[in-house]
Amino acid sequence: MNFSEKLKTAMQELHLNQRQVCGMTGKSKGSVSQYLSGKQIPSEDVQRDIAVSLGLDQDYFTKEDSQAVVLPTKEVRNGVIQRLDVEKAAKLLQMNHNTVRKGLQQGVFPWGYAIKTSENRWCYFINANRFAEIEGVCV
Repeated sequence: MNFSEKLKTAMQELHLNQRQVCGMTGKSKGSVSQYLSGKQIPSEDVQRDIAVSLGLDQDYFTKEDSQAVVLPTKEVRNGVIQRLDVEKAAKLLQMNHNTVRKGLQQGVFPWGYAIKTSENRWCYFINANRFAEIEGVCV
């Protein structure tokens, strides 16, 4: 299997959509689209970063096909990615929670994203383990 096929398989088995992959990896929608279509193959370093962001073994995309199995790691347990709420993230970052919300809405944080659910409502997702890894804090 090539990178594109492995990424699609991982997304299916982890029940992730393209927007969630963008939020978890910090990659743009265009980049993820290119990866999924097979038009672009990221470097091995980027492949490793994507695997870690999705909670997979860091060599998931470079392993032989017979070894590349999607198994939950510490980030994904029982099919659920560990989450962190906005207020706790803000406290750990020593920031105002509204600043964190705006950053998630604008897509500037590689460890989370926000989805507009109605005219004035947003739903926030922060990957707790990705947050801890990037920010260097215990959650």
